[in-house]
Amino acid sequence: MKQYHDLLRSILDNGTEHRDRTGVGTISHFGFHTRFNLREGFPIVTTKRVPFRWVAEELFWFLSGDTSETNLRARGVDIWAEWADEAHTEKFGRPAGDLGPVYGYLWRSFGGNYPERNGVDQIANLIKQIQTNPDSRRLIVTGWDPRQADNVDLPPCHTLFQFKVENGRILHCQLYQRSADAFLGVPFNISSYALLTHLIAHVTELDVGDFVYTLGDYHIYKNHLEQVQQLLSREPLALPQLTINDTQSKLRGLEGLLAVKYEHLNLIGYQSHGKIAAPVAV
Repeated sequence: MKQYHDLLRSILDNGTEHRDRTGVGTISHFGFHTRFNLREGFPIVTTKRVPFRWVAEELFWFLSGDTSETNLRARGVDIWAEWADEAHTEKFGRPAGDLGPVYGYLWRSFGGNYPERNGVDQIANLIKQIQTNPDSRRLIVTGWDPRQADNVDLPPCHTLFQFKVENGRILHCQLYQRSADAFLGVPFNISSYALLTHLIAHVTELDVGDFVYTLGDYHIYKNHLEQVQQLLSREPLALPQLTINDTQSKLRGLEGLLAVKYEHLNLIGYQSHGKIAAPVAV
C-alpha cells in the first residue's frame, strides 16, 4: 500500500493548518489522485491492522439501504456510534440510532421523502445498466443530495462513484471523496470501494480492474500526527488476495449482491503490523 503512504506524506509535505467543524484542527491539502490495480492484490493497509469484517459489514449495511446505527451495531460494528446518540439525532427530530438520509438511503432511495422508500434505487439501476448497456458513461451512483445534506449530522464524505466496463469484461471504479480523514477514514474507504468493485464485478460476471481514488480535502487531524509518524516508520507488507465463495454461482444481479454475507468473503494472506489507536473527531 505504497499509495496510502504517499497520500499521508503528501499532506505532511504540502498541507497547511486549518480549523474544522470538530474543533480539533487539521493539516489539510486539496486534490489527490491515485490508482489501485485490483488484479495485483486487495488494497488494505498493512502498516496497521484494518478490521476487514467491519469494512464488509458497513458496506453490506450501506447496500441494504438501512440507516439504523442500532442495526449496524448489532453486527458488532460501532464506528457510527458517535453520531447516533440522542444528542446528535434529536436535532433532526429523530430517535437515537436513526441517522437519517445517509449513504444507504441515498444509494437506494435518492430523492425520496425520508424515511419513506420512494426515491431512485441507484444500486438497482447501476446493476441493470452494467448488464444491459455496459458501454454507458452513466454508470454513476451519487451520495450527495443538497436537499438532504443539512438534514444529517454527518453528510456523505465519499460523494460519487462511477464504473466503467472495459472491453465487455473488466470493471473499473472511480470514487470522488469530498472530505477524507486520512488516518482513520481513508483505510476504510479504500478497502470498502475495492470490495464494492469486487462485489459488483462478481454479480455482473465481470473481472475486476482498477479502483481509482480521487480526493478533495484530505487531512490529518492534529491529534493523529504521532500515529501517522508511527505508521510511516513501518514497512508495508505484501497485499492479500480476495476471493468470493460462490461455487454454485447463485450470487448474481441485485438479489445476489444483497445476499452476500461476510462468510462469502475470503481475504487470503492478510498480514499486518499491529493496531494503532487514535481518537475519532466528531
